[in-house]
Order: sequence, then structure tokens, then C-alpha cells
Amino acid sequence: MTVATSAPVAAPIEATELLHELERPYLLIVWDDPVNLMSYVAFVFRSYFGFSDEHANALMLQVHEDGQAMVSSGTKERIEADVVAMHGFGLQATLRRADA
Repeated sequence: MTVATSAPVAAPIEATELLHELERPYLLIVWDDPVNLMSYVAFVFRSYFGFSDEHANALMLQVHEDGQAMVSSGTKERIEADVVAMHGFGLQATLRRADA
């Protein structure tokens, strides 16, 4: 009598690595530009993201002084929507994977 064997099962480490890859968030990066006023950038952060005045101003200063700031994180779909929204406000923004 022969016993049928099933296909090999992936090692648990591989499954864990795949799960980690799927869970790794995307980041919204807003870039400095020579066009928008700092007060406008802070306004966008307050109105779109609902940030407090202090948080919006801190992010705006980081964009101004460092040339960029990580403004939000989340799923790819959510951050893509945030990028489109920032472009709609006239801000330069991109997304990237966390730890990429």
C-alpha cells in the first residue's frame, strides 16, 4: 500500500517574514518647496490630518529645515490617498515603505 504525500509546507520562518512584509507600513513624506508658505503647509497639516497647531507647526518646521518630514503612516492604499490629497493642496509628497 502506498501513501500519498502532500507538497512540502513552507517553513514557519518564511510565513513570518511574509507577514512582517505585509504589515510593514508605508510612509507619507512631504518635501520642502520654494512655492508654499510655511503657514500654508501648517494649515494643510491641521485641516487634512486634524493635527494640533503644535504638531502641525513642528512638522512644517521639519519640512522647512530638513527638506522633508514623515507626516503619516499606514496601508499603501491610505498613504496613496494622502499623497493625492497633498498634491491637491499643491504640496510635494511621496510614499515609501518603512525601513526602506
